[in-house]
Amino acid sequence: MDRKTTGIVSYLTIVGWFVAFFAGDKEGAKFHLNQGLVVHLAFIVLFILGYIPIIRWFVWILRIVAFACGVLGVVYAFQDQDKEIPLLGIIKLLQ
Repeated sequence: MDRKTTGIVSYLTIVGWFVAFFAGDKEGAKFHLNQGLVVHLAFIVLFILGYIPIIRWFVWILRIVAFACGVLGVVYAFQDQDKEIPLLGIIKLLQ
């Protein structure tokens, strides 16, 4: 996969992220691989927090925000730009 395709696939699902990581252009799309991983981890954390009854409504709002961040990441990857997604973009997991 080329850089652009790897970036787009890394945001779609966690399985897509693994496919992009192992079969894609890791060096070219490292930025989007990191951003996609952060979005997926945010969804996992929010899924777990969703079981707490008192904050369940707030978690739904955060899930919508995380989804919007993921959509923005796909748009940036499609445009071949290395722009950080809002709120989650400052987190760096892959070096």
